[in-house]
Amino acid sequence: MKQNRFIFILAAEAVICVLLTAFKASLGAIFSAAVAFPFEQIGLGLRALSLSCATGNVLAILLYGAICLIPAGALFFIRRKRSLAPEDALLPVASIVLFAVIYLMINPGLIADSLGSISVGKAILGGTVYSVLLAYFILRILRLFRAGGLDKLPRYLAALLGLLNVVFVYMIFGAGIAALIEDIATLQAGNSGYEHLLGASYVFAVLQYLVDALPYVFDILIVFAGIKLLGNMTTDRYSDATVSAASRLSALCTKALSITVLAIASLNLLQLLFAKRLFSIHAALQIPLLSIAFVLAALLLSRLVAENKALKEDNDSII
Repeated sequence: MKQNRFIFILAAEAVICVLLTAFKASLGAIFSAAVAFPFEQIGLGLRALSLSCATGNVLAILLYGAICLIPAGALFFIRRKRSLAPEDALLPVASIVLFAVIYLMINPGLIADSLGSISVGKAILGGTVYSVLLAYFILRILRLFRAGGLDKLPRYLAALLGLLNVVFVYMIFGAGIAALIEDIATLQAGNSGYEHLLGASYVFAVLQYLVDALPYVFDILIVFAGIKLLGNMTTDRYSDATVSAASRLSALCTKALSITVLAIASLNLLQLLFAKRLFSIHAALQIPLLSIAFVLAALLLSRLVAENKALKEDNDSII
C-alpha cells in the first residue's frame, strides 16, 4: 500500500476515534464499549429487525446465521489457495463463539443474568471474540514468518508494522482522549462549586494527555521510517540507500527516547511548580515500556543493517 493512502486511512481512523469517543455519552445505548464493536451494534440491529414484523424476524435469523458463519466460511476460500494449517481450526471456533456472543447481544437481558453488568458483559463478550481472532492472526503470521523466504520477510514485517500504526493511532485518539475526558469529568465531579478555579488543572490534564500520547506519535514516525528501511532492504540490503535509511531510523529512535523521557520529567517539574493551583496532580513515575521496547528494537535493527554493510565491504575488499 502506498504511504499517502495509508496516511489517509490512519487519519480517517483518528477522526472516527475522536468522534466515537466525544459522542460516547450520547451513544451509550448503542456503543457501551469499544471492544464490543461491532457485535453490539449487530445485535441491536438484528433485534430491531426481528421485532419489526414476521418477515423481519425471518430475515434477522438468516442474517444472524450468515454473519456468524463468516469465519468458518472463510475456510472454503482458504482451501482453494493453500492447504489448511492447524491454526485454521480457530476459524470454526470463532463462528461458534460468534453464535453465542451475538445471540447474547440480541438479548442483553441474558447478559445481565450471566455477567451482572450489561456494559461490562458486552465488553467481555466482544473481547472473547477478538481474542480468538487475534490468536488466529498471530499464529498465521508466525507461520508465514517461519515459512517465508528472506525476500518475503521484509514485506510481512512491513505489513505487521502497518498494523501497529493502527493500534498507535487508537491509543492516541481513542484510548488517550477517552482517558482525558474521564480525567476532566472526575475533576469536575470532585470539585463541584469550584469550577472557576479549575483552569490550571484543565491545562495540566491536556498536558498529561499530550505527554502520554507523545511516545505513540514517535512510534508512528518510527514505523514509517522502518517501512522505508524494509523497502530499501528488499531492493538491496547492502546499498547506500539502505544504510542511509537505517541511519535515519537510528537517529529518530534516539531522539524519540530522549524527548519522551524529558517530556515526562518536565511535566512532573511543572506540576511541582504549580502545585498550589492544581486540584489534581499526576506525579506517578511514567515508564512507557511498550514504546521504549519498540524503539530499542528499531534501533537494534538499524544498527545491524549498518554493521552488515560494513562487514560486506570488508569481505569484498579482502576478496
